[in-house]
Amino acid sequence: MPVTAPLPHLVPSSPPDEQTDRSFLRDVLAGLGAPRKHLSAKYFYDRRGSELFEAITRLPEYYPTRTELAILDHDGPEIAAGLPPGAALVEFGSGSTAKVRRLLPHLTDLAAYVPIDVSEEFLRSEAEELGRDFPRLRIEPVAADFTKPVTLPDDLKDAPKVGFFPGSTIGNFEPETAAALLGSFARTLGAGATLVVGIDLVKDKAVLEAAYDDSAGVTAAFNLNLLTRINRDLGADFDLNGFAHQAFFDENLGRIEMHLVSRRSQLVTVAGVPFHFASGETIHTENSYKYTVAGFRALARSAGWEHARVWTDPDGLFSVHALTASTIRRH
Repeated sequence: MPVTAPLPHLVPSSPPDEQTDRSFLRDVLAGLGAPRKHLSAKYFYDRRGSELFEAITRLPEYYPTRTELAILDHDGPEIAAGLPPGAALVEFGSGSTAKVRRLLPHLTDLAAYVPIDVSEEFLRSEAEELGRDFPRLRIEPVAADFTKPVTLPDDLKDAPKVGFFPGSTIGNFEPETAAALLGSFARTLGAGATLVVGIDLVKDKAVLEAAYDDSAGVTAAFNLNLLTRINRDLGADFDLNGFAHQAFFDENLGRIEMHLVSRRSQLVTVAGVPFHFASGETIHTENSYKYTVAGFRALARSAGWEHARVWTDPDGLFSVHALTASTIRRH
């Protein structure tokens, strides 16, 4: 039976705020100082960024979320049937609980649900709401950067582990880094663990580009919010009217690219450090790789995961994969 627990609390696994701020500043200065300016997509997700992303998932052009939810609704019982009883369900980069809610009714004997997210305030809010809806479920939120090693609660070390990584977030990483991340998940979860992961599939270019450049401008606001966060947290002076959102599909690399394009020649300072932007120069803010089923299967195998099952929608837009950790690679 599920374990009854009090309101969820945050496991203190994240670094102190001061250290986090230093990392943010270091990464921004390095990215803007590079020959081709770039910023890490992981910094999109302050509270406002998380809210904007949730709004994106409800847009008519943005097919991934509704398609993945449909797969989880239709195939959730079959996905759950393949998972070990009494498991700890660990969601990497949990964000909204919309997707895990599709699985929880079919997982009636979980040891615990462990959502991991870098946005502590959003994580707390989502965990508390989930706790009200599933009062008999033990919830152990961990505020941490899931791209780095994560320590799970000590008393869950003997429980079977199931990782959950929906949303095709793996596509935001370069393939080599994505393989390393899958290897890190295997080390966190342990040998014999299962990973359920969402993967966006290669498809028509027009469909892809519309999903990342919606007519309502929500994705543009999401992209520009990164500059708002830098202004607020790092004492920068970006003029948001001086930058425009851009998204396109690179067919050779198999990825959507998002950029912020400087509308004019301008000087921006971050923590007192000046950066010059030429008119038309961009800040590369995100990639989103798209895979074939066979291509992702090969990537997973390179990281020590064996492919067990795959579920797709009737139109072949999106896929959900079940993997088993066969090899734990230490590096």
